[in-house]
Amino acid sequence: MTKSSTVAVLGAGPSGLMAAWELNKAGFRVILIESSSQVGGMAATQTYTGKHGSYRFDYGGHRFITRNQELLNFVESLMGDELLLSFRKSAIRLDGRTYQYPLAINDLLKNAPLSLLAGATRDLLCQLPFQTPTQDRNTASFAEWIESRFGTTLYQNFFAGYTEKLWGISPRELSADWAAQRISLLDLKDVAQRLIPRKGDTPRTYARKYRYPKLGFGRIFDRLAEKLVDDGVELLLNHSVTGLKMEGKTLKAVHSDNIEIPVDQVISTLPLPMMAEFLEIPHQLGYRSLRFFNMPMATENISDNTWQYLSDPGILATRLQEPRRRSPYMAPEGHTSLMLEIPCFEDDETWSMTNEKLLPRVLTDLRALGVDTDKSTGEYFSCHTAHAYPMMRMGYQQERRRVIQQLNSIPNLIMTGRQGTFRYIFTDTAMEMGQLAARSLIEKQDRREEIFDFCNEPTVIETQSVA
Repeated sequence: MTKSSTVAVLGAGPSGLMAAWELNKAGFRVILIESSSQVGGMAATQTYTGKHGSYRFDYGGHRFITRNQELLNFVESLMGDELLLSFRKSAIRLDGRTYQYPLAINDLLKNAPLSLLAGATRDLLCQLPFQTPTQDRNTASFAEWIESRFGTTLYQNFFAGYTEKLWGISPRELSADWAAQRISLLDLKDVAQRLIPRKGDTPRTYARKYRYPKLGFGRIFDRLAEKLVDDGVELLLNHSVTGLKMEGKTLKAVHSDNIEIPVDQVISTLPLPMMAEFLEIPHQLGYRSLRFFNMPMATENISDNTWQYLSDPGILATRLQEPRRRSPYMAPEGHTSLMLEIPCFEDDETWSMTNEKLLPRVLTDLRALGVDTDKSTGEYFSCHTAHAYPMMRMGYQQERRRVIQQLNSIPNLIMTGRQGTFRYIFTDTAMEMGQLAARSLIEKQDRREEIFDFCNEPTVIETQSVA
């Protein structure tokens, strides 16, 4: 492959944009194909113009954290004074109680019911010393992983209901991968140790500081796309990929709506199951979707939390977010907004329900959480993302590998990014994977296996940041 070759990058999310950036910088001809009217994918920001001004909503709870100093320098240079340093404050809501997150001993003693404290103590003394924590992420379930480390009491109270609501399946059908990547504390003994503050001891927990653009997370990718277009990259918005043209085992063209785009090389960030279907590869991979219900509010603050985890199974959403907590520029002066993350499956009742039909349920849940719904401006809207979470059912790792191996048999196709490799990863990792895909072409090295397992170590994925 030469620099006169045409590289089609499918999807203008974080990974696709970074791949295009690297390739364009190296002198390749790049065509960037995006089905939406805006770039950013799941990292985009929507603007809603209401009665009192403009409100901005991300597709979820984004923040830029990374251990890669070079990538941080790139984002800081790209954004200039648009980039803020923000601080995360979170809470867990359960059974009418509010717990600090991460856990704090004084807060637990003050808020937790005696039955929970007694049960956790009993598990620590009588259950956990006599069982070995589950280690194999490929064969263990989420429930097994949690119970073997935290005991039955904490599993049933803090994990079981929330997890089943988020995923739509029993935690005993969910892979332990989710726990290994998301639970920052090691086990119940670690919880007990970390709850007792000691001078100079910092809990192994989530990064509190992060970078965030003034006008929403998607501004990073808007700016990147603007620079790419200025530098001559062809960006095709509102162009859905509808198929692929093969000659033997080689990709020759991308079908997008009613046009055929000849290609020499394809870097795809499209969902792995979608690419498999284009190429008639059978699979059993799917996604959990999200619906975001967004509401402007005629008040300056709802709470001081960036977001609240809603653990009660009876509450429809899994998280309540207030975008203004990330940046004061996300709402007009004197106003704020709320965003409820509601898990669902694409085209199920929750996904398809009209806003007007969903609103009464949303208001009921907000009142149960202590939100004064009379402060609502009466405006609301929803946005959806079909491919929010790759379904990590038990055994999904083997199915994922089988599909990737078949796609890797096509010499001029590289799958990368969160959707393209069917991974739960953060934005910085997706950006690095896009760079890695581009550099494999630039350096003429096949690094697809490296991309497939990039940053796949069994450690919590957001514990540190150079921010």
